[in-house]
Amino acid sequence: MKRSAPISVILLCALGLGCAGDPTPEGAAGGAAKRPNIVLVMTDDQGYGDFGFTGNPVVQTPHLDALAAQSAQVERFYVSPVCTPTRASLMTGRYNYRTRAIDTYIGRAMMEPEEVTIAEMLREAGYATGIFGKWHLGDNYPLRAMDQGFEESLVHRGGGIGQPSDPPGGEGKYTDAVLFRNGQREETTGYCTDVYFDAAFDFMEQAAAEGRPFFAYVPTNAPHGPFHDVPEEWLEHYRQTDLSAALADPGQASEQVLDRLARSYAMISNIDDNVGRLMARLDELGLADNTLLVFLVDNGPDRDRYNAGLRGRKGTVFEGGIRSPLLARWPGRLPAGGEPADRIATHIDIAPTLLDAVGLEPPAGLHLDGRSLLRLLAGDVDAATWPDRTLYLQFHRGNEPIPLHSFAAVGQRYKLVHPSPRGEGDWNGELALELYDLEADPGESRNLILERPEVAAGMRDAYLAWFEDVSSTRPDNYAPPRIVVGTDHEPVTVLTRQDWRRITDDQGWRPTSRGRWLLSAREDATFDIEVRLVAGSGGPVLLDVGDQELSQDLAADQQTATFEEVPVPAGDFAISAAAGEGEERRGAHQVVLRRR
Repeated sequence: MKRSAPISVILLCALGLGCAGDPTPEGAAGGAAKRPNIVLVMTDDQGYGDFGFTGNPVVQTPHLDALAAQSAQVERFYVSPVCTPTRASLMTGRYNYRTRAIDTYIGRAMMEPEEVTIAEMLREAGYATGIFGKWHLGDNYPLRAMDQGFEESLVHRGGGIGQPSDPPGGEGKYTDAVLFRNGQREETTGYCTDVYFDAAFDFMEQAAAEGRPFFAYVPTNAPHGPFHDVPEEWLEHYRQTDLSAALADPGQASEQVLDRLARSYAMISNIDDNVGRLMARLDELGLADNTLLVFLVDNGPDRDRYNAGLRGRKGTVFEGGIRSPLLARWPGRLPAGGEPADRIATHIDIAPTLLDAVGLEPPAGLHLDGRSLLRLLAGDVDAATWPDRTLYLQFHRGNEPIPLHSFAAVGQRYKLVHPSPRGEGDWNGELALELYDLEADPGESRNLILERPEVAAGMRDAYLAWFEDVSSTRPDNYAPPRIVVGTDHEPVTVLTRQDWRRITDDQGWRPTSRGRWLLSAREDATFDIEVRLVAGSGGPVLLDVGDQELSQDLAADQQTATFEEVPVPAGDFAISAAAGEGEERRGAHQVVLRRR
């Protein structure tokens, strides 16, 4: 833990509604073995409309539909428009602008290591903690899941398989993926989603055998692309299915569009199969009744397709980009299959909810932005116990958040939104706010900005106060975290384009892109540094390490260069590497530092 104040266990009053006013685990005060287990499943780029239970006429999700029927739900549950911000908020219970994790790549998908995660809080309270899938909050010490409270981790690097963070030999492999178990490379067998769930099952079974409650976090990278490697049986099923009813525009039913949709749905139905296996395994182990199972998605769908009448998709701040189902199954503690709760909620509420469920308080002095949803899920709230609030969601590319740029302020009735272009530099600064009455117009088709200017003005002022608050969390609030090198925690550090800071004025992942990594050494050290080049690189390799400028000539067919015994003094420094000369220079694909 990063804060000195200990986590205290609340002495809960009784089964049902306890002294904290929420459904409580039986015997929570009687010993850790009786505290509820937690399984948290989150999928990647699966939109609100990608389920049978939300009305999709094509996709097959029978197990998730069954889970929905067995769960308490929140109808209007919100997430961020893209991956990393949702993950930071989910893990901390705080708005992601407090955590330094503001984008999905180029060094802005790293979470401040001093943030306290739900895994750290549960682990300190005696829980076994495991993550299986996509972390996307940092690939190096001290930012990895294994550094942030997870004692067991099996993850891919970066924001997905098929990205510059792939290890050599694992490029784009969803089947037989090359993953990292507790920091060590592991070659797996089978489809990645199946592998994650199998690993979670082994983890749960071992924890149960040891008499420990567990927190299993299963964030899949599916159905995020690329789409070249999907479950074949389901792909064939959808190729034989009429998908036109699930198209955003049936008139655009090209072979390419239909194939892409079939591939997305194949991954989704494979996820559904695994959720079915999860529920069956909990039953087999006798753990279902004492396990809180939570399911959500990280953002909207990556393409326009059926989305339950919601406007927008991933990356946008319209409802289709930020709405997620929230399913919470806890037999005997939460009602199953009733009407979904109608109060708004969001990802910052998950960590407080999990703490409440197991009878824990956060460390003293730790501010959580969210609130526990247990009373809401139990259907036991009123105006006094659940006051109205406004939720804030914002995302755009770039190094630092800009006020009023691509944001949504979501109230119980009204939503103020500024859907400015989210690409870096795409917004010209002109403000064109939109206001919607979501109770009357959930599809956001009628802009009320001219009819209700007083509502818009009040929500804008509240948003600006929120932005100022989250932006002042730290003196250097939006400075990216630094990777720490040369420690026993990670004696070999692999730097990838996922986390470099751009030097060239482009999107950062082109063959000709160049960048530098911001690092820190806690003591003087000496490294052997291997530079891995992108295909087609040529000419001399140039390596800058702090103030040192090193170079090495390569043969025409050589793709790596090794610089031996490079001294690095303690302190902050940057490293960059490129091959070639002039306009033909190409940044390194990856750089490996091995402490001597």
